[in-house]
Amino acid sequence: MTSTRRIASLAAALIGLASLSAPAMAQQKFVTIGTGGVTGVYYAVGGAICRLMNKNRAETGLRCSVESTGGSVFNVNAIRSGELDFGLTQSDIQYNAAKGEGQLKGNPDPDLRAVFSVHPEPFTVLARKDAGVTKFEDFKGKRFNVGNPGSGTLASMEELLKQMGWTKADFSLAAELKADEQGTALCDNKIDGFFYGVGHPSAAIQDPTIACGAKLIPLTGPAVDALVKEHPYYARATIPGGMYANNPDPTQTYGVLATVVTSAKVSDATVYALVKAVFENFDEFKKLHPAFAHLDPKEMIKNGLSAPPHPGAVKYYKEKGWM
Repeated sequence: MTSTRRIASLAAALIGLASLSAPAMAQQKFVTIGTGGVTGVYYAVGGAICRLMNKNRAETGLRCSVESTGGSVFNVNAIRSGELDFGLTQSDIQYNAAKGEGQLKGNPDPDLRAVFSVHPEPFTVLARKDAGVTKFEDFKGKRFNVGNPGSGTLASMEELLKQMGWTKADFSLAAELKADEQGTALCDNKIDGFFYGVGHPSAAIQDPTIACGAKLIPLTGPAVDALVKEHPYYARATIPGGMYANNPDPTQTYGVLATVVTSAKVSDATVYALVKAVFENFDEFKKLHPAFAHLDPKEMIKNGLSAPPHPGAVKYYKEKGWM
């Protein structure tokens, strides 16, 4: 064979290989999950889901990645605009996005779809040890972090203030720090307290209780009673005593559930692959964060879900006999 013919046949072979691998390359689809701050449990949930999805990526053609975002409200808006495929959101924000209420008043998202709920997120209030605070009302006139823009924490804080007849002006400073900034600000005497919806145990709560003896403050009283009674997505919660340093007693509060949502525009196959990855590896999923320890699949597919369930998720739940 002449060198020219050898080169020609080699080139043909390479073209043949390229044409074989092209469809495989084209089938690789990227899936993005919006979470929250990197120290929060949402980021851990997104990471756990992606880790399990990516184990099967040769079979499904799906490559999952996690994005740190502003949180619940940002995520439902980014899913609506097509920037995200999936997102973590508080159960109250899911309700408001589906119904067009609260911070999304008059702007319901008809394409929002529920996938499953995850861990409870008690609203957690922390105060400086020397702030002279034993109940939430004691923060009046003090420096307080209400939550960052785009977060479910800020939206829920605003709902509580409204029910109490307060506004942000009732604080001497209403800071809007991100979740991973507020503990340091508390210990550095830049704020007197903060409000945060988070699964427990959380590094964002643990760090300031160890570093500067920060105290958990209960969230109880007539305003909380009214919110829990009026809204189906709220429930009473207790943060166990001794979970955090320098806080030996249980702390009464209320809260929401973390939920995973998507869009009707995301394919049934993609949503099916996500729920299958989580529930076929459920024991492994539960071990990826302490907040997942008591999760029960049969509760996760109904509790805290206001948007219609995505058909891709329903297909899997029916196969398992859960629905």
